[in-house]
Amino acid sequence: MQKKGKIASLVNTLVASLALSTSLISQSIFNQPAQAAIEAYCRLSQEEVLTKEKLLHASLEKNSQAYKKYKSLVKKHSQLLNQCRSQTWPNTQAIWLRLYPCDITPGSVDYILDRIVNLGYNQVHLEVFYDSQVLLPPADNSTPWIPVVRSPGAENIDLLQQTITKGRERGLKVYAWLFTMNFGYTYAQRADRQSALARNGRGQDSLEVVHDRAQAFIDPYSRQAQIDYYQLVEAIRKRQPDGVLFDYIRYPRGSGRHSLVSQVKDLWIYGSASTQALYERAKNKKAVALIERYLETGKITDRDLAAIDNLYPDEDFPDWQGRRTQSPADTTQSATLLNFQLWFLSVAHAAQGIIDFLSFAAAPIQNQSIPTGAVFFPGANRLVGQSGFDSRLQAWDKFPASMEWHPMAYAVCDGTSCIVDQVKTVIDMAPAGTKIIPALAGAWGKTYNNHPPLEEQMAALFRQTPEINSVSHFAYSWIEPEIDRQRKFCNLQ
Repeated sequence: MQKKGKIASLVNTLVASLALSTSLISQSIFNQPAQAAIEAYCRLSQEEVLTKEKLLHASLEKNSQAYKKYKSLVKKHSQLLNQCRSQTWPNTQAIWLRLYPCDITPGSVDYILDRIVNLGYNQVHLEVFYDSQVLLPPADNSTPWIPVVRSPGAENIDLLQQTITKGRERGLKVYAWLFTMNFGYTYAQRADRQSALARNGRGQDSLEVVHDRAQAFIDPYSRQAQIDYYQLVEAIRKRQPDGVLFDYIRYPRGSGRHSLVSQVKDLWIYGSASTQALYERAKNKKAVALIERYLETGKITDRDLAAIDNLYPDEDFPDWQGRRTQSPADTTQSATLLNFQLWFLSVAHAAQGIIDFLSFAAAPIQNQSIPTGAVFFPGANRLVGQSGFDSRLQAWDKFPASMEWHPMAYAVCDGTSCIVDQVKTVIDMAPAGTKIIPALAGAWGKTYNNHPPLEEQMAALFRQTPEINSVSHFAYSWIEPEIDRQRKFCNLQ
C-alpha cells in the first residue's frame, strides 16, 4: 500500500498492521447494514472496529460512498455506546489523552477518538496545557505559552476545537485538562515573569529544588500569574468544552527532606505577592512586625518580643486573621506560643493561596455553567509528625464541593486494597453531594508500571464503593502504547 503524500499518512501508518488497502473495501461493506456488537466493558466487537477503520481509510482516499457509510457507522456506534454505558457500571468511563503535533494529519483525531469509543469510553480528558505548551492554534494564542502545533502552514489548525466537535459526534464528552500552578520551564525562564514564581525562604524557585524542567510553580498570590492564567482559561471557555479539569493545584513535591515542610523557610510564600498578602493578614502593627521578623529569621525570641513592644507600646498584643483572643491565655506573648501560632499561620496562608487560585481559575468556566473539576493526590495533605506537612500542601478537603473531585488513586501495593483505601478516604472527607470521580492508573489485561490490571481495580472499586458511578483511566498512552508512540514520533515532512 503506497502513501499518497501527507494526506492520511498517519492513519495509513496506524492501520498498516491490518494490511488494509482500498481494494479490500468491497462494495458489500457499503451495502450491508452494520451488525454492531457490544462486548464486555461496552467495547465494540473486532468486526465493527475493522469495518469502521476500513471506512475511515477509504474516506481519506476521497471515496464519497465510504465517507457516508463511515459517518453513519460513527453515529450508530455513538448510540450503542450511550445505551450500553447507561446500563453498565460505571455510567461514565473517561480516559486521559494527550495529542501531538502529528495529530494535525487528516484523519488522526478521528482515528484516535474512534479507538476510544471502541474501548467503551464515553468521556475524554484532553490535555490542553502542560509542559509550557497549549493546545491552541498558533494564530489564536494570546497566552505566554507556546502552541503544541508549530508546523509551517498549520497556524489555524485548532486541535482542541476539532476534538470537542468530533468527540461529540461520537457520543464523547470532552473535558479540557490543564496544569494549574505548574506553569512550565519556559515560563520560568522569562525575565519579565520572575516575580510570578513561587520562592522559598532561601530565595529558590521550584526548579532549583525539584531539578525537573516540568516543575516550575508560580506564586498563587501573584497578579501577573493570575492574568496569564485567566487568558488561557478564557481561550478554552470560548471553545465550550464539556468540562474543565484543573491539575497541579499544589506546590511541588521534592525528594528526601524536600518532600516535607517543617520550618517557615521551606514554604513557597517568599514571592513578593505572597509575602505582601501575608502581611495584610495582620490586624495591627505589632503583628506585621512579628510576621516580618518570623519570615526573616525563622524564629521569634523573647528579645524580638521586647523590641516590638517598645516599637508599638500603645498596642496590647499582636493580632492577625484567625488568631483567637477571647481569653487571657490566647493573648499570651511567650515566644514558644507565638512561634507555634506563626508557623500554623504561615502554613494556612500557603494552603489558602492554592485554594484561592483554584477558585479564581474556575470562575469563568463556572459562570458559563460548564462543569469544573479538581485533580489531586489523596495523600498530598498529610500531617508529618507533630507539626510537619507534605510539601505539596494540597488541602483538597477544602476544595469547593461545587466542583467535581478527581482523586488520583495511584497507590501501589500487593493488590488493590491501597487503591480502594485512597478512594474511601476521599469519600469520607468530602462534603455531602460532592461528585467524586476516581482516576485509576494502569492498562487493561496486564500489570503496567506496577499498577494492577484495570479490570481488577474496577472490580474492587465496584465491590467496596458502589456509590461511585464515574471513573477515569490514566492514560491512553498506557492502554494503547504502540499507537500512541506512532503518533508521537511520526514524520510530518
